Amino acid sequence: MNAVDSRKQFVLDWVADHAKELSDWHQIIWHFAEPAFREYKSSAWYVAKLRELGFEVEAGSGGMPTAFMATWKNGAGPTIATYVEYDAVPGNCQAASTKQEPRKGLSKYAPGHTDPHSALGMSAFAGALATKAAMEKFGIKGTLKVFGEPAEKVRASKPIHAAKGYYDDLDAAVSFHPAYMLPMCNTTIWDTHCGVGYNYIYTFTCDNPQDWIASDKYSPIPQNHLAARAPGASDALIHFYSLNESLRRSMLPFTGLWSFNEAILCAGQATADNLTPQIAQIDYMLRTDSIEQAEIISNVMDNNAEAAAKATFCQWKKTWVAKSRPGLANHVMSQATYDNLAAVGAPQWGNDAIVVAQEMQRNLGLEPMAKPFLPATESLIAPQECERLMRKQMPEWQKYLTSDDYPDYTWHCPTVRLIIARPMLSAPKGYTYPDWVANALGGIPATIDPMVQCAGKTIGATLLDLFTKPDLLRAAKDEFNERTGGGVGGSAWMAPLLPKDFKVPHQYRWPEYITTARGEEWTIPYRDDE
Repeated sequence: MNAVDSRKQFVLDWVADHAKELSDWHQIIWHFAEPAFREYKSSAWYVAKLRELGFEVEAGSGGMPTAFMATWKNGAGPTIATYVEYDAVPGNCQAASTKQEPRKGLSKYAPGHTDPHSALGMSAFAGALATKAAMEKFGIKGTLKVFGEPAEKVRASKPIHAAKGYYDDLDAAVSFHPAYMLPMCNTTIWDTHCGVGYNYIYTFTCDNPQDWIASDKYSPIPQNHLAARAPGASDALIHFYSLNESLRRSMLPFTGLWSFNEAILCAGQATADNLTPQIAQIDYMLRTDSIEQAEIISNVMDNNAEAAAKATFCQWKKTWVAKSRPGLANHVMSQATYDNLAAVGAPQWGNDAIVVAQEMQRNLGLEPMAKPFLPATESLIAPQECERLMRKQMPEWQKYLTSDDYPDYTWHCPTVRLIIARPMLSAPKGYTYPDWVANALGGIPATIDPMVQCAGKTIGATLLDLFTKPDLLRAAKDEFNERTGGGVGGSAWMAPLLPKDFKVPHQYRWPEYITTARGEEWTIPYRDDE
């Protein structure tokens, strides 16, 4: 075994030797289950742990209270980065159990980790810490950065970090995500990266309801319960939502894979009385193949907002949350990372995991399977073959699929997108598992730890290669420069879509846990909503 091989074996052994510790740490983040922009405990845990381990940490990076940038330097050398995520999703509260039940003391409408980002973060954390340990032991030079990236579900942090210059000094980056669709499972992305993501909030306000056209014809007294009142903000939101839905076919042709989805942040602010609702807010997330498509949808929505506001005697404004660029491929990085994955091997679900899966199937009224996990989760697929199969699902002209905000790394340095299988069950013909099954499997150590081990080892091995193989890093940079027409600022380079002085909309009413006289609880009280 040569010197490089021994160093890489050290990284792999480090992840394996710390399996119990990594599993315990993952349980902490998984049970915090904090949603976008409100990951206070999760972020604080990573910041404290990174500082304890010798990293210099900028907490609240980019003006985001739950983001961070951690840096560890070991002399002159390349600057290589990876990142952790930790945001959960409202409405997905599930215990680490083989039956459907919320985490203790919480509503089923509280957040839970769906992808799960808790394990995404712990996998990258494992790879980074293993690499740091190898750099210390073998005197490997360079700077290792670990970013804390909150609010991925609204595509927020990475476009903001990018716009504010946090990625400007990176030589390469490793992005990881648990598998979320087939055939993208135990592979790296070749060409079809995630596409454009826009996120924005529309706010409707009715500031002067007393000036409604009919009010003074019946009574000069405000809030006369016998008089007609101004429609107000709730009506504006409803009309706006209806217009957007009814005009979908007039925004873009029904070809390709584009979408938008919404979340109502607040509505009404008044009791069910004859009073005008004063404020309502709705958030929209767009996923498209191009900036041009996103701009078209955005412009139509602006027209709809203006029409809805005028009809309901309201004012409206639009607040940007994020603008995420499409991904830029780097075949050198993809192949090198896949080679490491091939050396590590796909995750394997052992007897403890099988027992869990069989119990889950039994609780669902299914006959337990001898091999309950999808075969694809325990095998590899080469990135080129994955690409071929992915393209069969897409129009020839379409370049990107789904959205995530990691592409903002890809425009600042050579970046790989690694996809490792999360635990997924095989289903009897004609049967579809309820969502809680995947959420639970992401929190049970026996079923999620194999993914963390596989991903952590692959990430660590790739980070090590980027520090110790100058020819590999040079080739990845050459490809990056060719694709961007000269690197950052080149003729084919895409600049950040947000301005450098972008103000993070952290103050809005994002879903969160709150502390009241009753203690800490989800914003929808758990006592009466079952």
